Amino acid sequence: MLVLLAGIFVVHIATVVMLFVWVVANDGSSSLGLWKNCSNGVCDPLSYGGEGALKSVQAFMILSIIFSVVSLVVFVFQLFTMEKGNRFFLSGAVMLVCWLCVLIGVSIYTHHYSYEGGFHHGYCFILGWICFCFSFIIGVLYLVLRKK
Repeated sequence: MLVLLAGIFVVHIATVVMLFVWVVANDGSSSLGLWKNCSNGVCDPLSYGGEGALKSVQAFMILSIIFSVVSLVVFVFQLFTMEKGNRFFLSGAVMLVCWLCVLIGVSIYTHHYSYEGGFHHGYCFILGWICFCFSFIIGVLYLVLRKK
C-alpha cells in the first residue's frame, strides 16, 4: 500500500511539473505557445487583438495548476490526518476538477490553434495531453483508494 501511495504521489508531482512546463515553455523554431510566438529563434509576446480563446486557455491552464497543487496538499493532509479505511474523496474531487480544467484548456487550444501556416505546437502541447491523462487517472485512483 505504501508503494502505491508513493507511486501516486510521484505521478501527481510529475503532473504538476508538466502542467507548469506546458504553460511557460516555448520551442525555439516556429512554434506558438500559450504566452509567446517563436519564429526562427526569436520569441515575441502573443498579441491577438480581442481574441478570447487564448485568454481562456491561459486561464484554464493556470486554474489546472492551482487545483493540482491544492489536490496534492489535500492528499498529504488527508494521508496524515484521516482514519484508516477512509477514502481520499476530497483530493480525488479536486484532482478531477483539475482534469476538467486541463480538458477544457487543451481542447480550446487544439481547436483554435491547429497546425496551420507552418508552425507546430512543439513538445509542450503533448505534455498538456499527457497531463490530461495523468490527472484523470490520479483523480479516479484517489476516489477508489482507501487508506489501510
